[in-house]
Amino acid sequence: MQPYLLSLDQGTTSTRAIIFNLQGQAVARAQLELKQYFPADGWVEHDAEEIAQSSLAVCREALQQSGITAQQIAAIGITNQRETTVVWDRKTGKPIHKAIVWQDRRTADTCLKLKNRGHETMVQQKTGLLLDPYFSASKLAWILDNVSGARKRAEKGELAFGTIDTWLIWQLTGGKKHATDATNAARTLLFNIHTQEWDEELLKLFNIPISLLPVVQDSASDFGLTETRLFGAPMQIGGVAGDQQAALVGQACFNSGMVKSTYGTGCFMVMNTGDEAINSTHRLLTTVAYRLNGKVTYALEGSIFVAGAAVQWLRDGIQLIKQAGDTEAIAEETMDSRGVYLVPAFTGLGAPYWDPHARGAIFGLTRDTGIGEIVIAGLEAVCFQTRDLMEAMKKDGATKLKTLRVDGGMAVNNWLMQALADIVGVAVDRPTVTETTALGVAWLAGLQVGKFASLDAIAELWHCQREFTPKMDIDKRETMYAGWLDAVQRVTLKTV
Repeated sequence: MQPYLLSLDQGTTSTRAIIFNLQGQAVARAQLELKQYFPADGWVEHDAEEIAQSSLAVCREALQQSGITAQQIAAIGITNQRETTVVWDRKTGKPIHKAIVWQDRRTADTCLKLKNRGHETMVQQKTGLLLDPYFSASKLAWILDNVSGARKRAEKGELAFGTIDTWLIWQLTGGKKHATDATNAARTLLFNIHTQEWDEELLKLFNIPISLLPVVQDSASDFGLTETRLFGAPMQIGGVAGDQQAALVGQACFNSGMVKSTYGTGCFMVMNTGDEAINSTHRLLTTVAYRLNGKVTYALEGSIFVAGAAVQWLRDGIQLIKQAGDTEAIAEETMDSRGVYLVPAFTGLGAPYWDPHARGAIFGLTRDTGIGEIVIAGLEAVCFQTRDLMEAMKKDGATKLKTLRVDGGMAVNNWLMQALADIVGVAVDRPTVTETTALGVAWLAGLQVGKFASLDAIAELWHCQREFTPKMDIDKRETMYAGWLDAVQRVTLKTV
């Protein structure tokens, strides 16, 4: 019987399980939407127990749907929404508070105070990150300070902290493994990406007891066995990576200078920089791309908070569309935004602006603006934000990009991918398998259990399904981008 790889992809808006064969083809999939909680302005939470239950449910459904048994699964890979913070009781396995999501901005003032005290340079040098509520440390500190008795319990070693990968590993192994991988650790603001260790100075800065923290392992590593009772037989957890790093692997961007951009809830562009940790001077993030056999490969990353979430807002918030897929047909029919710009700063602006206080706006409305123009403005916002990241990477010394490998749910929209090529001015390559986040971590799991000999063997499995080449006149491209920069300036006091 051919062995298979099971990928558990726990995202911001849904939880998915995909079973791949060793050629990288999906043979079964299951998905459940995840409820979002917004208890206050700029606050975003998830129910960690719902995440655990939905993860079990989609894995079971994918197995049942395919007729594949747990014994046929060579390994499981886990990929996850990064930075989202969970704290739970080590004895009961129960969370002490809802999970605080990466989008959450409740600790913006805390981060600003630390920044004003001059700590950001030290933090950036050690972590490659900025002092921003996006990352886990200030969220973790908030839970310890705002849940009754939490800090005392943490100091006694009664509590455990984890990002979503760690939470799922704990649940799947019945509490036998409290572990994370280097890519997820690198997003906490507590991990020194150069020494590859939890950092005492950072722990002291955020007042975090080290007893809370998981063991940090390679991205392809032994993360334990699932409990037999869960799936009928134990399965090896062999690969773990944060969603954007998993997508980099899934896009086979294994050489320095290769770039991928994922379009999901947010938009994330990641460039492989090899064994060099480039220190960005344009407010991008230096991070761990993956760690294999103890060797770290670094990356430069630009993070946009809202991409697909803008389409969700068009659907659910102001109900201009019935379903996300409608945007392609509407855009093809309307053709042009006619000077309308939508700046989707619903929870602040990410790279390269990093303004948590910015808020969304629509500019350029006229009497004849209709649904079509606003929908196109929402799609074009994704393209303009990608251009922002590319410009910042160029200023940081990155070589001029020739192609951009894309993935994520929005990558199936042909109109959007052509607009992206036009606005950023480079060829956009869409792979045969667009679920590259799930595929990447499946490949890592397969690497761990010896199903792939090397990264080169994995790279041979990547195939381009369609290339979109720029067709827009250069003058029009630059005029449109200048209009975008003007719109962004209107919602933030900061400039790049």
